[in-house]
This record gives sequence, C-alpha cells and structure tokens, in this order.
Amino acid sequence: MIITLTANPSLDRTASLDAPLARGQVQRVSGVTVEPGGKGVNVARAIHYAGHAVRAVLPAPADDPILGALRHLGVDYRTVEVDEGVRTNLTLTEPDGTTTKLNEPGPELTAELVEQLAALVVDQANGAEWVVLSGSLPPGVPVDFYATLVRRLRPLGVKVAVDTSDEPLQALVDNFPEAAPDLLKPNSDELAQLTGADAEQLEAAAKAGDPGAAVDAARSLVAAGVRAVMGTLGASGAVLVTAEGAWHAAPPPIVPRSTVGAGDSSVAGYVLADCGGEAAPDRLRTAVAYGSAAASMAGSALPRPEHLNTAAVVVTDLA
Repeated sequence: MIITLTANPSLDRTASLDAPLARGQVQRVSGVTVEPGGKGVNVARAIHYAGHAVRAVLPAPADDPILGALRHLGVDYRTVEVDEGVRTNLTLTEPDGTTTKLNEPGPELTAELVEQLAALVVDQANGAEWVVLSGSLPPGVPVDFYATLVRRLRPLGVKVAVDTSDEPLQALVDNFPEAAPDLLKPNSDELAQLTGADAEQLEAAAKAGDPGAAVDAARSLVAAGVRAVMGTLGASGAVLVTAEGAWHAAPPPIVPRSTVGAGDSSVAGYVLADCGGEAAPDRLRTAVAYGSAAASMAGSALPRPEHLNTAAVVVTDLA
C-alpha cells in the first residue's frame, strides 16, 4: 500500500489555448478538462492507473465534488471532514506546452483539523510501504507540518517522500536530520532555494550536458540526511543522488503539451519502481518516463503504463 497526503486538494480546471496567451485580450479555448487534483491526489491517480494499491488522504466536505470524482476514477481515499469546499485551480496551456497556473489558497484549517489530518495519515501509514507528502499547505497549517509528520512516521518504518516548496520546504530542511525523508523531489528552483545555487544555471548546465551543478546541490541535501534526492530539471530530465551514487536521466523526445502533473507523475514512477524492487538507476528511469509521459499529455491527464517510453530514457552514471 502507498498512502498519499494532499493537505490542500483542488479541482483542477485546465483550459487549452489554440494560440499563445495574450494578456488583456479575449481568447477562446479549444477544450476544458476538470480533474481531482492537488499534488498528492495526482500521485495517487498515477499509482492507481498502474494497478498498485494506493489510498489518498485529504481534507474535504462529505459531499464535495472532488470525492465524487475520485470515486468515479476508482481511487480509494480517506478524509477529514471540513465545512468549506475544496478550492478550484485554473491552468492555461498554450500550443507549445507553456503552462500558466492560477491557484487558489484553499480553505483555512483549524488546529484541531490539522491534528486530525496528521493522525489520519499516521493511522493509514501502519503497514504501508510509502507515504507521499505532496503540495502546498492551506491557511492555518503550520509551515513545519511536513517536518512534524516525517518525525511521527519514522517509528512506523514506512518510507516517506516529500514534494513541496517555499516555506514548508525550508521548514523541512531546517529540521534535518530528524525530519529528513527517504525521498525529496525538488525542481531546479527548489534546489536553488535550498542550496544557494542559481536555478537558471542548473537547468542551462544540464541542457548543455553537464548536470554536475544539480548533482552537487543534491549531494548537500543527502549529506544532511535525505536518503535520496531526485532533482527534476524540466526538459533536461532529472538527477538522482543517494549516499551510494549519482545518476542523470535524459528524457525521451516528446512534444510538450502541458506540465500539469509531470512532477507528481515522476514521484509516482519512482515510488512504484521502488516497490517493485528496482535499483536506483531504474527508479530514476521510471520516474523520468512517467514525468515525460505526463508532459506529453493534454490538460491535467496523467499517464498509464501504456503511455510510458521507458526504454528511450538514457541514464548516465555520474559517480
């Protein structure tokens, strides 16, 4: 079983444009999709599509449309009931894959609801192989919520992955090594935030065939206690760094259509490969195959195993 937590779930409305976004003008859209979302929900959907046991944990009213959408997809879930409805996020995708996201803040959670959510995650984690903590935190949730959860999950022996940004990410790192997860998935901006590197230089160097700067940044986090750091570098693929080595995976050629869910799909791919007993290079290979497949799909669609081009992912040992 894999458990995912989405503290700030959403209904994701994605509008596809036929032309580049023109600010201040009226534009028509070629299509609109609405999917249950939030990063942890996206991870759960991708894992469910792969046929692996997964359960999504989230706060939501009992009659919220997101729960009906999850039931329709067949995704198992557990909730902490709240009064205010789940937020709606709007994503605009342009023909070249450029993605603009407008995210609402989400309903405020009381201290009592925050504790109920944490207790539910810990309860569901008993006997699970992985817990994935993903996304932003809604108003009312302390910025060190993920750090606290990692510490509470440690005694259960479950592996923990974290994919977040900004203040919650910094609070997690500030509580290393006690709150160091088994997998941390920063993108280039987040690697830069944590290590003082330059995000544009990280991506530019990787694009030029030298992911060394990204590897060095990830190594500093491994040295602080993280078991594995998977740094995603957009079209340049990703690096994976552990205490045993470092690898870079170049993605297969795709026509980008939307970046929505690409990072979440990468996390799903990594965790699925780990559950399958794969070695580090193949965990990275599967993760990049998942992320690339998601980027090639329209709107907020997420990949299934038949969409993957795993064989075309080139993994290089950087040790």
